[in-house]
Amino acid sequence: MDINNPQTVAEVTREFNRYQQAILNNDVAVLNELFWNNTLTLRYGIGENLYGYAAIAAFRGARDPASALRVVGKNVVTTYGRDAATTNCEFARGARRGRQSQSWIRMPEGWRIVAAHVSYMAEPKPCRK
Repeated sequence: MDINNPQTVAEVTREFNRYQQAILNNDVAVLNELFWNNTLTLRYGIGENLYGYAAIAAFRGARDPASALRVVGKNVVTTYGRDAATTNCEFARGARRGRQSQSWIRMPEGWRIVAAHVSYMAEPKPCRK
């Protein structure tokens, strides 16, 4: 299997960056476009478990855009062959640190997210002396 083919990595990275920009701009049309329009698509969010494209699109349409503002840190794109990939990134919303994982598949209409997960990391515990 061809892991991290440079052309495929570039394609997925471009779509990943489109997704990140769409979050910052609250571009719901692009966010919806990049998820696979299928009942099998899922997104586990900070406070919601969304099953199917319709549930994900409804969430996007109702969400407060201010809740999506964040700064993306380290990200990793890994491709498996020419048609499958994962993206993982760290992000910050103020003092909170989080993670985002996505599984991407090349569909006839282009690269689409088929599964996603977003979570916050636990708050660090103070050291005891």
